Amino acid sequence: MVTVVGVRFKKAGKIYYFDPGTLKIDKGNFVIVETVRGVEYGEVVVGPKEISPNDIVSPLKNVIRIATEDDKKRNKSNKEKEQEAFNVCQEKVEKHNLDMKLTDVEYTFDNNKIIFYFTADGRVDFRELVKDLAAVFKTRIELRQIGVRDEAKMLGGIGPCGRPLCCSSWLGDFEPVSIKMAKDQNLSLNPLKISGICSRLFCCLKYEHDVYQKVLDKLPGIGATVLTPNGKGTVVETNTLLEQVKVKVKNLEDNTEEIKLFNLSDVTKVKKADPSLKDQRKLSDKEIDKELKELEE
Repeated sequence: MVTVVGVRFKKAGKIYYFDPGTLKIDKGNFVIVETVRGVEYGEVVVGPKEISPNDIVSPLKNVIRIATEDDKKRNKSNKEKEQEAFNVCQEKVEKHNLDMKLTDVEYTFDNNKIIFYFTADGRVDFRELVKDLAAVFKTRIELRQIGVRDEAKMLGGIGPCGRPLCCSSWLGDFEPVSIKMAKDQNLSLNPLKISGICSRLFCCLKYEHDVYQKVLDKLPGIGATVLTPNGKGTVVETNTLLEQVKVKVKNLEDNTEEIKLFNLSDVTKVKKADPSLKDQRKLSDKEIDKELKELEE
């Protein structure tokens, strides 16, 4: 087992493991560490703990020191300079008439590099822009193109739910999201209703999907023949979260059909649904996938 601490460099950013060495580090401390980008300033969000060597991305770098008051002042100064750098870069982008949108600027702690993040519809030739920026700031310049999800994570905002965006407030990594998750949860397949401000599918579609998937594996499909306490019937509707099914059964007294609600534990599937039968959705899977192709990125 290896003792590590988890360090985060941005709010809701990814957590990276470092070797604390002989330093007495607690959760909430700010530390100076060496990364592939250079020396960085970060917050310890996971206190010292032991993990398996298999969970470590080698090589495991060391914590240089616990941040001093001078380190904290320097980090604050860097944050103030980032806004100035943003304004300068924005002027240069307009000067060169580049089709790109500047999103964020980041100084490395040791000021050896300034990273400019931007979005664009295609490739951008920014070689002249880099030369101009290097002449102004006298340090290494990196321009990094990011996607719309990363842009939303950096800028933040309020989602349709009325709460701060998950990606900018606590979600460390983006997980793959597909239209199948919306289908399984019986949500509206209208792109405007299941996409966030980044115009991509809601990240929250992933949160409950595993639960839905487990229940759906047990639920009979619409059109399946099941055995109920009232006799055989045909499933006409299902409720995944409540694990209930509505079944059309015959009333033996007057030989009429009626729809009754049963718990999943009270029904037994005796015949699968006819694959040719469609559920209540009006669009076919192909039509849905074609309409939402741009969302599945």
